[in-house]
Amino acid sequence: MDKKPSALHERAGVSQQETTSAAAAEKIKLSRVKQNSVTDFVTGILAGNITLLSKAITLVESTNTKHQQKANEILDLCLPYASNSVRIGITGVPGVGKSTFIETFGKYLTAKGKKIAVLAVDPSSSVNKGSILGDKTRMERLVTDTNAFIRPSPSGSSLGGVAQKTRESIILCEAAGFDTVIIETVGVGQSETAVHSMVDFFLLLKLSGAGDELQGIKRGIIEMADAIVINKADGENIQNAKIAKVAFNRALHLYPLKESKWQPKVLTASALHNSGIQKIDRMISEYLVLTKANLYFEGKRNAQNKFWLLATIDQQLKDNFYKKNKIKKALQEEIDNLESGKTTPFNAAKRLLKM
Repeated sequence: MDKKPSALHERAGVSQQETTSAAAAEKIKLSRVKQNSVTDFVTGILAGNITLLSKAITLVESTNTKHQQKANEILDLCLPYASNSVRIGITGVPGVGKSTFIETFGKYLTAKGKKIAVLAVDPSSSVNKGSILGDKTRMERLVTDTNAFIRPSPSGSSLGGVAQKTRESIILCEAAGFDTVIIETVGVGQSETAVHSMVDFFLLLKLSGAGDELQGIKRGIIEMADAIVINKADGENIQNAKIAKVAFNRALHLYPLKESKWQPKVLTASALHNSGIQKIDRMISEYLVLTKANLYFEGKRNAQNKFWLLATIDQQLKDNFYKKNKIKKALQEEIDNLESGKTTPFNAAKRLLKM
């Protein structure tokens, strides 16, 4: 008589595939992109096809020469259908609640019938060059919204590079019919300047009751901000938020009136409890009415285009310089000479630039 197998009997499981490396995953993703022609991409993007939009942005972010050529063709054909959105930059230190705020604000806008795209100028992990913001995992409600599109973009070692790619991604999102593009930056360095150079309205999120009131009153960031929102103004923190609002209002009035003739405002909000969001939307609308009427809006867009033209030239010259094999070899020799005290950084640079 055959013995019945025990419930504890161990069966051979399904063998697990080895984890795909990041480089291999990127290679697979880009190989799929090749299946679509430029016409396929443009037709799909203009029809609002999110899959093709995502693939096109992948092409834009690729460093492969053929991919870049294809991406440029797509961008040129999409350009006539772009520039019809409101571009909003949002920054703030880690922990200020940017993701929650963007999700709440985004859901408010989509409920009004708006289509929003969220792009992140995202500093990468210094270890594996991967994204550290993880926006898609933190905006669970917004990511499932059919009128929203979220795209984090890890920057690797080059902020200038990812900012340029984000600028190009804006064009594709606008061509796909998104009327509001939100650019998020983590708020830990020069990324704010990059984001400010590609948006119409720049919003600074701050905290109260954490020493952030005084820490945040820095000339550069305050001059860039079109509005400051004291986030997490709920519960026991409401009173602190009111105090912070007064402090920031006083600071803002010390600065001369902006070229846009807009007086930056300070508002309080609680993204968690969905309070203050309507006032922020109304404030942005007031800004747009003012700046379009006095022609500042159009002038700023033109100035930004000029800025990115020059920035792209600078970036291309730099990339071309370091790609030269003779430069790679000579650079290492100059570094060795520096370390042995045989030359100065300035003389070494002069010799390299003359090559």
